[in-house]
Amino acid sequence: MLRASQILVSTLALAASAAALSGCGQRGPLYLPGAPEARQRATLPETLSPVLTAPATTPTPPASVPQ
Repeated sequence: MLRASQILVSTLALAASAAALSGCGQRGPLYLPGAPEARQRATLPETLSPVLTAPATTPTPPASVPQ
């Protein structure tokens, strides 16, 4: 016979699984936006660590010395 704690744990695990599966709220198919405005948005890695993923500037070549 199941104890009350086993029933409680299995009920909580089932409720957590149901909440995780239905929690996203996105309706319809997933898609990648192709509009020009979407290209200016930050990507997920840029959002999480903007310092590490900032675009690197290209160094300018030194000025040529006249001879």
